[in-house]
Amino acid sequence: MKSLRYFAAVTLLVAATCSAHAADAVFAPGARVGLVPLVGLVKAKTFTGFETEDHGVKVLMADLPMEAYGEVANAFKANPGGTGGIKPESIETAAGLAYYTAESAKEGATNVRRYSMILPGPTFSGYVAVQVPENASKIYTDEAVRQMFASAVLRSEVPLAEQLGTMPFNMSELSSFKNVRTLAPGAALILADGDEKSGFEIAPFMIVGLIGSAPSSPDDRGRFAQQIATTIPGVRDARITMSEPVRIDGQPGYETRIDATSGKDNTPVTVVQWLRFGSQTSLRIIGSSPRDDWSKAFPRFRAVRDGIQPRG
Repeated sequence: MKSLRYFAAVTLLVAATCSAHAADAVFAPGARVGLVPLVGLVKAKTFTGFETEDHGVKVLMADLPMEAYGEVANAFKANPGGTGGIKPESIETAAGLAYYTAESAKEGATNVRRYSMILPGPTFSGYVAVQVPENASKIYTDEAVRQMFASAVLRSEVPLAEQLGTMPFNMSELSSFKNVRTLAPGAALILADGDEKSGFEIAPFMIVGLIGSAPSSPDDRGRFAQQIATTIPGVRDARITMSEPVRIDGQPGYETRIDATSGKDNTPVTVVQWLRFGSQTSLRIIGSSPRDDWSKAFPRFRAVRDGIQPRG
């Protein structure tokens, strides 16, 4: 009887411990990948993830396209021994079967250990990259990193307030867009009526973000606006229909419009790009809509633009 009571107590203790560990997963602001950080790791300030106070050990989180996980899984099955001396390993996580690699490398003159893991997500692939300098490798061992990887979890959505809180500006108007998601926490945001499964191009969407450098001379801004407009991802057969200086919230800006095709279905779209020039960084706002919906979409784009203010 005593052994049965002891066994039951141990079982309850193990179950409670496992539940506690599952609840300890932490998400960096804006990230859809979370895990239980190893001792000494805190939320990073300059990237999405965790790091030690001396910035030596880094754990970076990111989203990859949904098909990325399948490509890695197929490569693992086709060549389980790996290539170049780097053998992929599989590991069970709450998100499903993940794959990771570990390799020795150099960061400048410093010897480092690098790890990367990919996880299956509902509409994306989760990605975690870890870098450990040699002087920290006795604490952050291969096995410790593996245990951290095993604790990984995913969330389908990041709370809207959390996403907006990572951005370096305030947004007071979202124009009833159905989906709002950070493309790069702290750098770029997408607002869309479509989603990752259906594709964003078949419905109106916007991308809002900062660019680091822009011409200070008004004479150079028109050429710059047109050049950067040609770099909008996914746009093909683009034709600029207008490009002219404007004032946006009292600041100098430039508006450029493009007719193009976009997406896997070659949807005819009209695209507007606004640049709002600042002293150190400039704001870039892109709005894209199927051409048939342009007259309804444009006022929504403009309302979002006019509701963006610097963070105080």
